[in-house]
Amino acid sequence: MSQIEVAERSAQAAARPAGRARTRDILGAYVSLTKPRIIELLLITTVPAMFLAQRGIPPLGLVAVTMIGGFLAAASANVFNCVLDRDIDQRMRRTRRRPMPRHQVTPSNAVIFGGILGIAATAVLWIGANPLSAVLALLANAFYVFVYTLWLKRSSSQNVVWGGIAGCFPPLIGWTAVTDSVALTPILLFAIVFFWTPPHTWALAFRYRDDYAAAGVPMLPVVMDAPRVAVRILLYSVVTVAVSLAVWPVAGTGWLYPAVAGAAGAIFLAEAVALLVRARRGRRDAALKPMRLFHWSNSYLALVFLAAAIDPVIFG
Repeated sequence: MSQIEVAERSAQAAARPAGRARTRDILGAYVSLTKPRIIELLLITTVPAMFLAQRGIPPLGLVAVTMIGGFLAAASANVFNCVLDRDIDQRMRRTRRRPMPRHQVTPSNAVIFGGILGIAATAVLWIGANPLSAVLALLANAFYVFVYTLWLKRSSSQNVVWGGIAGCFPPLIGWTAVTDSVALTPILLFAIVFFWTPPHTWALAFRYRDDYAAAGVPMLPVVMDAPRVAVRILLYSVVTVAVSLAVWPVAGTGWLYPAVAGAAGAIFLAEAVALLVRARRGRRDAALKPMRLFHWSNSYLALVFLAAAIDPVIFG
């Protein structure tokens, strides 16, 4: 074998791993555009609503279809959000490593990708569940993209209050996938997520207040002092817990759901009160410890909806 052939084969061998690495990077960038961590939270509120609607274990095929359709729908909305917010993400330390600021995916390709995901989500839910669930998913996506991303996020300190409505649809979608109708129980589940969203998001905004200020996003902790924001967090937390307990008599659950919702809610409120105390003492930044409330709010929502799923399996 000549030296030239040896050199060519060495170059080809070196290029193969590089090519595979580049493919993984590209695929990883597209996956990152969908914000999988956020989708996980949305699915947590979808499936329990199906168990509650069924008063037991729903058909597993329907659960799988609804999860797939819901995943694709949320992924589509998140991709469009990444495209529209790429200028904001570029200016924030928390988000500047996302694919769009790093130019790993072109805006046109991302739009095509988001459109394909949205069409697939509609088809999956329409055929596999029912048209009502598909329409609700489309409505949630349109609200997230056009109302929250394009309008409220950049213009109002109440952006996450009303813009958060988009994230409240998964329980409705899960319920309608089973029943093909809307009732008071899924509306209460919708309301839990609605009132939960502001304290959850404002706690995170405390942590990244400087980032949001630099990007020109008027999150409440950017435009209002910490004690007043903490008061609002506590008020929304109180209403969240109250609505979660209202599900008990309306849905007619057993004792498990109110026990879990009550215990988890008590910790949620304790964290909100502790945040208010620290804010009134003049604590700022890390000393304010807003991430304690943020992380517990995730656990709170998961526990409440998990109890909503398990309770009907035990008590029917």
